[in-house]
Amino acid sequence: MPAPAAVRQMQGIAVPAASVNPQLFFRATRRQRIIQRTFTYAGLGLEDQVPVLQTGIIGGLSIRFVGVLTVTLWGGTAATTHQWPYNLLKRCRFSANGQSNLINCSGWSLKARDIMARGDLTDRGVVRAITGAHPGTATQQGTLSLASESWGVNQAVTAITGAPTNYNVDLNWNVPIAFDDVDLLGAIFAQTSSTDLNLALTWANTAELFTLTGAATATLTGTVVVNATVYSIPQGPDGGIVIPDLSAFHSLIESRSTRVGNTANEERLAGQGVGRQLLRVYGRVFNNGVPLAVNATNYGQMGWRYGGNDTPEVYPDGQHLRYYNERLFNADVGVQGYWVHDFASENAFRDSIDEGAATELRLLYEIPTAVVLTNPALEYTQETVFAGAVGA
Repeated sequence: MPAPAAVRQMQGIAVPAASVNPQLFFRATRRQRIIQRTFTYAGLGLEDQVPVLQTGIIGGLSIRFVGVLTVTLWGGTAATTHQWPYNLLKRCRFSANGQSNLINCSGWSLKARDIMARGDLTDRGVVRAITGAHPGTATQQGTLSLASESWGVNQAVTAITGAPTNYNVDLNWNVPIAFDDVDLLGAIFAQTSSTDLNLALTWANTAELFTLTGAATATLTGTVVVNATVYSIPQGPDGGIVIPDLSAFHSLIESRSTRVGNTANEERLAGQGVGRQLLRVYGRVFNNGVPLAVNATNYGQMGWRYGGNDTPEVYPDGQHLRYYNERLFNADVGVQGYWVHDFASENAFRDSIDEGAATELRLLYEIPTAVVLTNPALEYTQETVFAGAVGA
């Protein structure tokens, strides 16, 4: 009686060990763009659950919102907050095979990561208006926007016209299931009935996006299109399937802390542990709902630490880190208040951090006493890869 075929556990799924052949897979696979679903979004303050097709190997998802914002003043006033437009998608959550925290972050975090991870993507010359009276003060750097998008009304602007007035909105978010589109590290094997994939889109409520006075209203109607980047699963010489090594998961998790003060703050990264590699961590500090600009006035020393007091990277102030970030990403992410510690863009194999060796990882960011803080909060996002056995 022949011995049973050896199997490997990949992302919680048992697959024949002989089917794992990355070189043959990449020679024979075909990339596909597949429409997952088109639907009318649930509405502000509500949530949409999107079923993900169980086909091929999923490398990423694209979420497009296209709709109309209608502002009516009725004698009141209307303004947008700093959450508009990309935190219309307040939370994007993707889970697979029991790993509930693969993607769990805001729309702004997805936009920032897209700029950081794609070396050929830049927002230079994409003119948007940020702050000031509607239509706002034009800026062409640090918008994190695509030229093909439409914000409708601009970010953190006041005195929006509404008689009523309709504004066209067209936004796009990229959800990186795999770390990149080359090696497909962290891509999901979906072509099996035992695969359980879930995408949840939580939409911000009206008060988070708009400041309205009197009888003024802001209503948003629209359609969502979810596309998937899928790689076909080829057959090998023996007639069986051929797949790459899918033993790792890729994760993008946003956390929030209110432990912020006029001091050298040290924030311990949530969820760290053995078997994880930290690829990048980025964040911003909100002061009374407004992200602090990254400069030498708002930030003193910035860096990261581990263990007792080991500090591998430290910058004299926020402006120095902002310089480094702009050179690295070809985008001034500091306009939106983001500062980044990146261990993946130049050489992930060399620079990523083994959380099993560098224990007690902490963010270091100093806020001078001259900065008046009101209801401050830190929002930071960790990008990691980890073995399927480790768990989210």
